[in-house]
Amino acid sequence: MGGLEKKKYERGSATNYITRNRARKKLQLSLPDFRRLCILKGIYPHEPKHKKKVNKGSTAARTFYLLKDIKFLLHEPIVNKFREYKVFVRKLRKAYGKSEWSTVDRLKDNKPSYKLDHIVKERYPTFVDALRDLDDALSMCFLFSTFPRTGKCHVQTIQLCRRLAVEFLNYVIASRSLRKVFLSIKGIYYQAEVLGQPVTWITPYTFAHDHPTDVDYRVMATFTEFYTTLLGFVNFRLYHSLNLLYPPKIDGQAHVELKPAEGKEYAMDSESYLEKLSALSASLARVVAPTHEDEVEMDEFPVEGETAEQMDARKKEQEALEKHKKLFEGLRFFLNREVPREPLAFIIRCFGGQVSWDKSLCIGATYDVSDPSITHQIVDRPRVEQQVVGRYYLQPQWVFDSVNAKLCLPVADYFPGVLLPPHLSPFVTEQEGDYVPPEKLKLLAMQRGENPDEESEEEEEEEEEEEDENDKEEEEEEDESEKEEEMKLKKMEEQKTQSNKALPVKVTAGKLRLEDKQRLEQEQQSEEKRLAIMMMKKREKYLYKKIMFGKKRKVREANKLAAKRKAHDTAVKEEKKKSKKVRRA
Repeated sequence: MGGLEKKKYERGSATNYITRNRARKKLQLSLPDFRRLCILKGIYPHEPKHKKKVNKGSTAARTFYLLKDIKFLLHEPIVNKFREYKVFVRKLRKAYGKSEWSTVDRLKDNKPSYKLDHIVKERYPTFVDALRDLDDALSMCFLFSTFPRTGKCHVQTIQLCRRLAVEFLNYVIASRSLRKVFLSIKGIYYQAEVLGQPVTWITPYTFAHDHPTDVDYRVMATFTEFYTTLLGFVNFRLYHSLNLLYPPKIDGQAHVELKPAEGKEYAMDSESYLEKLSALSASLARVVAPTHEDEVEMDEFPVEGETAEQMDARKKEQEALEKHKKLFEGLRFFLNREVPREPLAFIIRCFGGQVSWDKSLCIGATYDVSDPSITHQIVDRPRVEQQVVGRYYLQPQWVFDSVNAKLCLPVADYFPGVLLPPHLSPFVTEQEGDYVPPEKLKLLAMQRGENPDEESEEEEEEEEEEEDENDKEEEEEEDESEKEEEMKLKKMEEQKTQSNKALPVKVTAGKLRLEDKQRLEQEQQSEEKRLAIMMMKKREKYLYKKIMFGKKRKVREANKLAAKRKAHDTAVKEEKKKSKKVRRA
């Protein structure tokens, strides 16, 4: 039969992809501009399933994009702005070369600019979509806000990131939506629940920043350009959801924009307000002043298909959450100079506590160290020389651990100079069969309302008593062992004499052996399981073996960790014993 000849690579997967160079030529853009456009629009390379087919028989390494994505970029208005900017740079360079300063000024006044508002609306049709993608935006903005003004990044970008980051922190404080905190080597991880969506971000520690040479800051700056626009939109919506003014204004100074008298010592006129806001010690002004009304209990109706038990569980969970939000309510903290001020002030304020510091340290201090109403003073020194009666002196880890435990932990483990307990991650949830450290078990017992300290003290006392008894028994056993050896020698002599005599033959009556039904049932089940595995298909058997191997490996790892911990605990006990013996001697 006749027909058109089918040519290779003209249909199927070969036509769905396009190489990066062809895409660039199609859009008439340079490589940096193409990369920038793809980042802003959220278009990424794709790995084809049949790379050789798509590459027309070649095995050379190439980057592929979906053809429909590149067609989508053809109608993007920002592409024209990129071209206009290229023309502007060329004209500006020419004007500088000819020393035409009036032309330089005119060109700078008419510098082409673009907005990313339409891209934000395009990529995130609903507000919930934007919140779900907020993790990277926050992490990047917090990172850029800590950069030094060295010229690697634009100063305006660093200032914008700092302003947006401070605004978001103030929103989290006002809404009391912080849930988890974790101190890692990379930085401090936070998790907040914003309108029902968990948002996790990381903030770097405030150390001197050294720019690595192997990082492309232009790519990072492009991401930041988009993320700052997104975070600006999100902050605006979040502030209005809480009836707060945006841009944020400090309560009591909403209409009177006067610089505080103390601000002259810390910052310039242009920066004093942002510094006051970033102190995180003052509450924000509202659009409509709140009226104090009596709290009215809301009627609760069961959700369709929800049982009474589920409703009770949901109610308990809600009560626990409300209690967690008021964790530090009624407590007044004072931060010493050596502790990290911003993370501690942020966490304490998120849970209803009041916080202050030395006024020479930072703007926004609300009370002095001599204030008698201070309940907790956070210090990071081996010992405090002058202590005030009725005030707890604690290490900073107590604040972080209390937030994760959802209760104020016992202060004895966190006194200055005391060896701190392990800082457990709240982002790890142990499943069945996993190794659970004893500290976590102790924490879970405290959350249930039990007192594990009393039990541990009783166990220690019992162990001490056992050790004393063992010492006495060892001495007695040494005396007895000598007597036993003599008895054994006598018995051996008697046996030798008896062995020469003939042994009498006896017939004993048999005993009735009862069958263990439980053991028989287990044997039957294991046999059925073995037969079921035999009847499996090859593919199913392979998957089953893989699952079982994973489970066994998990158990092995858990046992290994448990053995390590046991060895560590025994070593610590032995050291304690030695130190006690030395003291007694």
